[in-house]
Amino acid sequence: MRFLAVLCVSCLLMGTQAQSSASFRRANAGNGRCQYSFTVDSPTEASCPSPGSSTEMEALKSRLGLLEALVARLVGGEAVSESSTGSGSLSGLQDAYNQVMGEKAQIQREKQRLDRQVQDLQQRMEELRQEAERLRSRPCMQQPPPRVPQNDSSFKPGSGPALSHLVSRPGNTQGDTSSLRDPAWHYSSPRYQELTAVVTEVSAPNLEGPADISGCGDLVWVDQPEVHRKADSIAGKYGVWMQDPEAKEPYGPEMVWRIDAVGSEVRQLFGYENMDQLSRGFPTKVLLLPESVESTGATMYRGSLYYQRRLSRTLLRYDLLSESIAARRDLPHSGFHGQFPYSWGGYTDIDLAIDENGLWAIYSTNKAKGAIVLSQLDPHNLEVKGTWETKIRKTSVANAFMICGKLYTVASYTSPNTTINYMYDTATSQGKTISVPFKNRYRYNSMVDYNPGQRKLHAWDNYYIVSYNVRLGKQE
Repeated sequence: MRFLAVLCVSCLLMGTQAQSSASFRRANAGNGRCQYSFTVDSPTEASCPSPGSSTEMEALKSRLGLLEALVARLVGGEAVSESSTGSGSLSGLQDAYNQVMGEKAQIQREKQRLDRQVQDLQQRMEELRQEAERLRSRPCMQQPPPRVPQNDSSFKPGSGPALSHLVSRPGNTQGDTSSLRDPAWHYSSPRYQELTAVVTEVSAPNLEGPADISGCGDLVWVDQPEVHRKADSIAGKYGVWMQDPEAKEPYGPEMVWRIDAVGSEVRQLFGYENMDQLSRGFPTKVLLLPESVESTGATMYRGSLYYQRRLSRTLLRYDLLSESIAARRDLPHSGFHGQFPYSWGGYTDIDLAIDENGLWAIYSTNKAKGAIVLSQLDPHNLEVKGTWETKIRKTSVANAFMICGKLYTVASYTSPNTTINYMYDTATSQGKTISVPFKNRYRYNSMVDYNPGQRKLHAWDNYYIVSYNVRLGKQE
């Protein structure tokens, strides 16, 4: 009992001592509630250390300062000192950025300079075009040609004395191909050739045309163009249309074939039962060629379509019955894709043609230095059977076609009243200048071909599919 009494007194004394070192506080909190708090002295620490004197806090502040400085430099673009961590990489990035911006500014200045040059060239081209139109419209004072009796069978267009000073060189009395050796033909541009062709044309002696002559002979007259159809879209600005003079089953000679040549992938061949269906615009057959067509030089002969494969000198024979390629062959040394086109361009380097003698290729080579070369082809395997080289530049004429083994060239593709200005005879290997009036009614004739079965010229004149009746003179 005595022990328990001593224990109770000790506890009471310890509680009294504890109460002297603790304090209790009661106050209103910021949210209006009653808050109770009490404070007890630390039994081990006489005082609290200052927060600023803690090494851990100092290290934390240092790390935070470095982090804030690095973030500020990356976001705000502030240059990092060379002594800072990662200064080399950031400086390299800044230098590369400055170099790229400088090159961009230089390219922009170069682009502006090129744009000004393009505008100057366009303005110059427009001035040249207006000058050409002015020259075309200027009347040319010429002596009228001598009157020739209608029954004089010896008369041939372009052979009269009124034209001798235009088609012959001084001292040349023959009026043949030697006139084409004049330097003006070699150094003049295609546009110049168009202007000279307009100046040298003469009226036909017989406006009704000469009497029709059966068999072969020289071309002496071309009728006014007859319009069959106008294309519906820009794809038909220029193209080629054909009728097979020796058609085979299942298609007859009345079948009309058409290819719109505008586009980078020309492969559609449209077929019409006759000219009436063509004028109505309702094809009865549409074939997709296995290889694309280059320009307007295709032709139709003995049940096959003959054409040049795009971007090559390869000639193809497409059989209409089997609807497949039946033969292919490269035309030796011929130019292609803009090397030796007609004056209107259009990649017309190789022009295939047919006449009474068969299948022909009209083209040029580097060896011929741009002069027209003729090759007669085997229609079965496209092998070259014979070749002739003329003295007239291919780029100086607008188009060409074959009649009875003779090459004829058209002077201009834009002049409404131009001429067929040159003829080359493969039988004699001789050429001469001629002057047979020819009409470009719509002023952009991109294709002229001869059909021996109908004795007509087929042409494509600025969206319009047209044809011309022709007359041949007596065989010399």
